[in-house]
Amino acid sequence: MCGRYAATANPGELVEEFEVEQDRTAEPARSVMARPQSPPPGTPDYNMAPTKQAPVVLSRVPRSTSKGSAEDTKERYAEGAPPVRQLRLLTWGLVPSWAKDTKVGMRMINARAESVLEKASFAKAAATRRCLVPAAGWYEWQKSPTVKDAKGKPRKQPFYTHRADGHPIAMAGLYEFWRDKSVKDNDDPDAWLTTFTIITTEAEPGLDRIHDRQPLILEPEDWATWLDPTMQDLDEVKRILSFHQPGRFEAYPISTAVNATGNNGAHLLDPVPESELEGVVDPMTGEVIGGEPPEEVSPEETEQGRNPQ
Repeated sequence: MCGRYAATANPGELVEEFEVEQDRTAEPARSVMARPQSPPPGTPDYNMAPTKQAPVVLSRVPRSTSKGSAEDTKERYAEGAPPVRQLRLLTWGLVPSWAKDTKVGMRMINARAESVLEKASFAKAAATRRCLVPAAGWYEWQKSPTVKDAKGKPRKQPFYTHRADGHPIAMAGLYEFWRDKSVKDNDDPDAWLTTFTIITTEAEPGLDRIHDRQPLILEPEDWATWLDPTMQDLDEVKRILSFHQPGRFEAYPISTAVNATGNNGAHLLDPVPESELEGVVDPMTGEVIGGEPPEEVSPEETEQGRNPQ
């Protein structure tokens, strides 16, 4: 799964990198957080976590100016108008339009590429509401095959994964609109909650020694097709969902400071010196660093851990 990532760019940088036509990150948007988000939404966040508002790239056909019911406002399009690429702040954790409340979002921070078109919670969004989630890189936690923590469980070592070429990452995602029927005014920002999920796929060789899943990372040549809401060819959607290109990423162990969502800042990306590692499996070689482990460990033997929440 992908349950934490680094969103280090500011809106201006994302507008340029993703060729965004409308920067709408300054618009008021409903939040599900009980306390103010820190760092504030739309600013660099080195520890992006579920329920936070994050910058997301999507394309929308302009809404029609004709009158309609409150329930269909978000889906009325201007006839013949082309989609417009936008940058918006969306809440991480997808809430389907039919959900009774927003709590379901915490269970839908990820969607599996292999089944997203069959799952009722994601199928409609996969057909028409696809997005890109910009990131510098993502975090995963590896279970040690040799070292245990104070509770007698395998020690979890956080890793940071990023593109080897230094370019930003575009994680494939889906987004949804949820209407709060208790808010009568359809134009009230609190009437609508816009949420997203990150699509995951099978981890590539090497990264599978950290975790068995990774975000689906798309290349620029597929961005326009993926974002186009008028492109509803499911065979083409399946093609993109099955995209696999190993060798693009580098991963290294970092401090356990990232475990606490309240910690933030560029220092979270600093690599941990090899001398401080305990029972950590090198993703590339399979060798265990720290202690006296076997010479090589297979991906299965690492008993991949999940992101501690």
